[in-house]
Amino acid sequence: MSERPPIEPLDAYNQTLIDNVQPSDWPNPVGDGVYNLVVVGAGSAGLISAAVAAGLGARVALVERHCLGGDCLNVGCVPSKALLRAARLVADARRAAAEFGLPLAEGASADFGRVMERVRRIRATISAEDAARRYRDELGVEVFLGEARFRGPDSVDVGGTILTFRRAVVATGARPAVPPIAGLAEAEPLTNETVFNLTERPGRLAVIGAGPIGCELAQAFARLGSRVVVLHADEHLLPREDREAAAILHDRLLAEGIRLVEGCRIERVDRRDGEKVIVARSREGASVEVAADEILLGAGRLPNVEGLGLEAAGVVFDPRRGVRVDDTLQTSNPRIFAAGDVCLDWQFTHAADATAKMVVQNALFSVGSLGRKKISDLVMPWCTYTDPEIAHVGLYEAEAATDGIEIDTYRVPLREVNRAVTDGEEEGFVKIHTRKGTDEILGATIVASHAGEILNEITLAMVAKVGLGRFVDVIHPYPVQAEAIKRAAGLFTRGRLTPTVKRLFDGYLSWRR
Repeated sequence: MSERPPIEPLDAYNQTLIDNVQPSDWPNPVGDGVYNLVVVGAGSAGLISAAVAAGLGARVALVERHCLGGDCLNVGCVPSKALLRAARLVADARRAAAEFGLPLAEGASADFGRVMERVRRIRATISAEDAARRYRDELGVEVFLGEARFRGPDSVDVGGTILTFRRAVVATGARPAVPPIAGLAEAEPLTNETVFNLTERPGRLAVIGAGPIGCELAQAFARLGSRVVVLHADEHLLPREDREAAAILHDRLLAEGIRLVEGCRIERVDRRDGEKVIVARSREGASVEVAADEILLGAGRLPNVEGLGLEAAGVVFDPRRGVRVDDTLQTSNPRIFAAGDVCLDWQFTHAADATAKMVVQNALFSVGSLGRKKISDLVMPWCTYTDPEIAHVGLYEAEAATDGIEIDTYRVPLREVNRAVTDGEEEGFVKIHTRKGTDEILGATIVASHAGEILNEITLAMVAKVGLGRFVDVIHPYPVQAEAIKRAAGLFTRGRLTPTVKRLFDGYLSWRR
């Protein structure tokens, strides 16, 4: 596995972070005897696996070579959402002046240094939850800091200490992918592992890739004052998302002054007079050059599988797809399971959390295949935290068409939802798909200022197998944007009122007059 860049700057906040998640004076345990569970990797999946198993009485060893907390705490969810919060406040302040008549000082802009200081402060505060000492002293986990390497089907070497196990979990996560573009490595691009080290705002930022990371950070840096260009090879932003949802974000980014170079192929990166110049070819074949002070990569992720000795353990893996697991997260070695980004297509913290809990049950408390949890049974939501947010769960329309599943779709524009209108957030929609002719919810996409929060209601309904029709009876406090779900249920209910049924109702009510 590649070395993670150092955490910078080394101020009081980052020192607190390091003391919690990578203490320099950490004494590794003796490591003798046999462990019920050895967990390799202390990101979200590894931490949850270790904590749950230890809480249930298992003897657990947790091994981490970088920082406990993994991407989510150190270079992912926590710092990025702190940055996005600051950027949204800046955008809200500008809207307050332009739309709501509230005063804003002429030429006012965000203090980027203070924004990033707050990011570091929040990360340091939250790091106490993932601290090595907490896992050892409060949760009873034996924490090893060092590089783990499998020496056989039931043992791991950590700096010369051999840990023997009954079961093990590979939870080593993933890292940013660096595309093989000539000159890119020499240009020293930023990734999610280094962008939060910044203390000065880049005047010009070029973002390669228009997935969730690229779109979120492009919008944030533009709002904080950088001139941003996004280059990507796909047909539209967020290529995995609903096309209509992506189109709304496309228009919002353009409106906020972000330049989009779409469907392009990047040929090389040059260094010219202190600038980093991206040379690309447009969809139409024209040459495009983008000069920037910094380049940020948002072009996907690769699983951390190298250097683990997985071959010695008999674990089958692919350098690009990760550790191969079955529906119960078991690898080709029956003793070893995997969880989180190293083996999943869903590269989300909440997916890592869910699969970590599955692993503990499947590895320690099932007999053969009896009682095992399955990935295929999970209802997995996700959200891209742009503004507006784009949240999704279940099937997309395109997937349903490809799989031959007939659906009915109920769409409610936010401009028809009173709370969205009063908030000035009419841009977006709630779109719910049901199995044709029924109210069984198969999927939903929401575009709204707080789409991730609204989606939870639909996810719960899918898990509990509650149909869309039941939402007609759910009382929402007025006014809330989630009322859009009830309106969608109303569309479903009205659709059930066929001409024949309506004639019967008309006749009955006429008789009752």
